[in-house]
Amino acid sequence: MLIINLLAQINNAADLLAALILLALFALIIASLWIIFTKAGQPGWASLIPIYNLYVMLQIVGKPAWWLLLFLIPVFNIIPSILLYFDLARAFGKGTGFALGLIFLPMIFLPILAFSDAAYARHSGNKPNILQNSPKVFGQR
Repeated sequence: MLIINLLAQINNAADLLAALILLALFALIIASLWIIFTKAGQPGWASLIPIYNLYVMLQIVGKPAWWLLLFLIPVFNIIPSILLYFDLARAFGKGTGFALGLIFLPMIFLPILAFSDAAYARHSGNKPNILQNSPKVFGQR
């Protein structure tokens, strides 16, 4: 319905160009989130459902489900959103600079994360075995 209302208000070529750019950015963000979800082992279609996509994103970054309630508090929800982007960058092996890019320029950094060779580094529920690469002690094999 939003797209139909947008197209009904187009009066000239500049409005048409702006609408096409807006639709292209919208499609790029949807495709990027779909690929990010797929890279993390989640269903891509989950990125299309408004509240469920936030729940799945919380699973991807390793946050508990009750964090959904934090996103319902006006103004305060900015803080968990910022933390979510930092954890998303970390989950894909990126640093603080990339997280700041996700926060301030998501329309650029989400496609970079999706279409690059960045691999999902965090495995949900599986904590790394600290002793796996440790030296052998007392003749253990």
